[in-house]
Amino acid sequence: MHGLEGERTLMRIHIGERDKHQGRPLYEAIVLLLRERHFAGATVLRGIMGFGATARLHAEKNLQLSLDLPLVIECIETEEKIQAILPELDRMIGGGLITLERARVIMYRPEAPSGGANPT
Repeated sequence: MHGLEGERTLMRIHIGERDKHQGRPLYEAIVLLLRERHFAGATVLRGIMGFGATARLHAEKNLQLSLDLPLVIECIETEEKIQAILPELDRMIGGGLITLERARVIMYRPEAPSGGANPT
């Protein structure tokens, strides 16, 4: 048990693949920040098509915009930890979207050691 089970908050950060922060990809900077702040985990998902506030379509089949596909960074944590990091994320993200919703964590555990789930 890692103490994450129960009511938590799911944060989704929508940004573009080409977005940068201090010379590095923004998604990478955000994930490293979450790790540094001891969040339980984070996942970056790459979209194949999307549009945002500008209504400009980003798609794999459009050669120019395929280099700027939509990304979503998801993490689940306590409401307090997420609220504490929001001002810093706001300073890092130029254009994008952050959403929060309640989530009920059923299970959170590391991968079982190699050799099977039930060592004897």
